[in-house]
Amino acid sequence: MAFFRPEAREALWRWREALIGVAIALLGLFMAIGAQGLDLWLGLAVIFAGAALGWAGFQLGRFRRARGGPGVVQVDERRIAYFGPHTGGIVALDSLWRLEIAPSPAGALAWRLHHEGGAPVEIPVNAEGAEALFDAFAALPGLRIEPMLQALERPPGQLAVIWEKPVRRLH
Repeated sequence: MAFFRPEAREALWRWREALIGVAIALLGLFMAIGAQGLDLWLGLAVIFAGAALGWAGFQLGRFRRARGGPGVVQVDERRIAYFGPHTGGIVALDSLWRLEIAPSPAGALAWRLHHEGGAPVEIPVNAEGAEALFDAFAALPGLRIEPMLQALERPPGQLAVIWEKPVRRLH
């Protein structure tokens, strides 16, 4: 017998890091209330750590989508591998020159990874293991997280360029 409905369990799992961060911040607040000296500073440090974890968890929760999409994503040693039912590919982060979010032929959203030496690789945002892409994309130089999260929340109708490799000029 399940204590939570499957939808509620899925929502709690999606936002798990944010909820843990809030719990840690509340623990720090409990420690800091009425404390003095070193205990007060320790409580404030725990509040700060919980708030930082909560903020990072909130961003990751916004990135996560429902699972069950086609294919599987694996990220290993700065390489993104997508194994789909009809397509797939492996992209090294160092060869990536453009990252887009685009509507897929099925009407959902997909990450489109343009890389040197190959055709773009499209990865559905709800593919199994796609949450690992958050850390991989965050490692791209100059990528801004908030515009990426906003593009994910838009309806799937238009192409959005999330990141492009900075061009180095000699002069």
